[in-house]
Amino acid sequence: MLITFLWLIIILNIFLAIIVTFRERREAVSSWAWLFVLFFMPIFGFILYIIFGQNLSRSNLFQWEDQKKIGIQKKLSTQLSQIRSHQFQFRNQATRNGKSLIYMNLINNDAVLTEDNSVDLLTDGIEKFNTLLKDIEGAKDHIHIQYYIIKKDQLSKKLVEILAKKAQEGVKVRVLYDEVGSRRLSKEFFSDLLKAGGEVEIFFPSKFFFFNLRLNYRNHRKLVVIDGKTGYLGGFNIGTEYLGVNQKFGYWRDTHLRIQGTAVQAIQTRFILDWNQASNHQDINYQPNYFPDNGSKGNIGIQIVTSGPDSKIEHIKNGYIKMILSAQNSILIQTPYFIPDTSFLDALRIACSSGVEVKIMIPNKHDHMFVYWATLSYVGELLKAGATVYIYDNGFIHSKTIIVDKEISSVGTANLDVRSFKLNFEVNAFLYDEGIAQRLAATFYEDLKVSREFTLEQYQNRPQWVHFKESVSRLLSPIL
Repeated sequence: MLITFLWLIIILNIFLAIIVTFRERREAVSSWAWLFVLFFMPIFGFILYIIFGQNLSRSNLFQWEDQKKIGIQKKLSTQLSQIRSHQFQFRNQATRNGKSLIYMNLINNDAVLTEDNSVDLLTDGIEKFNTLLKDIEGAKDHIHIQYYIIKKDQLSKKLVEILAKKAQEGVKVRVLYDEVGSRRLSKEFFSDLLKAGGEVEIFFPSKFFFFNLRLNYRNHRKLVVIDGKTGYLGGFNIGTEYLGVNQKFGYWRDTHLRIQGTAVQAIQTRFILDWNQASNHQDINYQPNYFPDNGSKGNIGIQIVTSGPDSKIEHIKNGYIKMILSAQNSILIQTPYFIPDTSFLDALRIACSSGVEVKIMIPNKHDHMFVYWATLSYVGELLKAGATVYIYDNGFIHSKTIIVDKEISSVGTANLDVRSFKLNFEVNAFLYDEGIAQRLAATFYEDLKVSREFTLEQYQNRPQWVHFKESVSRLLSPIL
């Protein structure tokens, strides 16, 4: 019986190896990583593949016929035509210098450029949630909320209480959350909101009790739209730990944007696409009140760029690389996880060898062990190339920001790892404005005051047991 079982496992492993190698057409690095797992950990590797290894069908998951009513296609074709003919009137030097990046995001991601936006930079959890709850309490028409993680704690209970009150007042309230990210949550948690007429949906819910076969391909986006006029986007999830009260992580340093202007229409469109994918019976149809005239007097250029496994193009990663290769003077990066693929790592190496100042800030602690050790391995590579690496010591840094030449920047949900590049559904704002870039840079240098430099000498003198953990984690990095 045991022999039969072992033969069955061997046959299944060979079958899966054939799928990984020939049918799914993965990148070579990822294929070798899975082959290593399957053949050296036969039973455990088989289970891991069933849970993590299956590719997502690239059929169009996000469809919304009413999208044409917003006029996105007309704006898109107009901007592309004007840029090609050199007739586009850029409002500032940052958008002019970002012309090729703007064009790439337009043609690959339909990311229309808007230049009438104002942005509030939120880097503290208490500040972020106080501002968000105040905006929610002032809502008159609708509230759309989407988060990867909603913790079941006092902050989320307070949020639901306010949302239920707004629903009772006649405001249309919708909440979308990811099942795996919010694994301890259920719709019953929102009972007061549902009774008041609010709606709640779950992204990729499990088809089996307590077991979700799509542990990959999660919706990592964090979006809020209030009355179609104010939008939120960034790294903060919902929970008291993001207020800096968790003993394990301490102070939680993140970056979030509060946006007003026409860019909110792109955030609204993304929410509706995600909502309609998750909803079985409560699809959102186009209504003018979802896309009001903002009347914004801002001047910040923004493109809202999304990416996910439903696309063959890694839109956000490509945007990052384009920014890096365009740098003339400096690149400032903050990220909780640094597990880049070869193309991203090479782009940073090229920047370093071109005389560009590259500074990277990572946390001093981990929330995922293997990811942390792999991060140390990759920053070690960049130390050798000439980058400067800092370890944030004032708690946990979860910010996902890149600032190039203190002129163009990106803030959003995408980490600098293969999971965000390929597997998760993400959203970032690419910002073309010297003022917001300098504010983000100032925040980076303020964080340096509570950080320490991680030198090449320290990296090279690390203990052998650390070297071993890095090696194992790096080997598994394509599937982390």
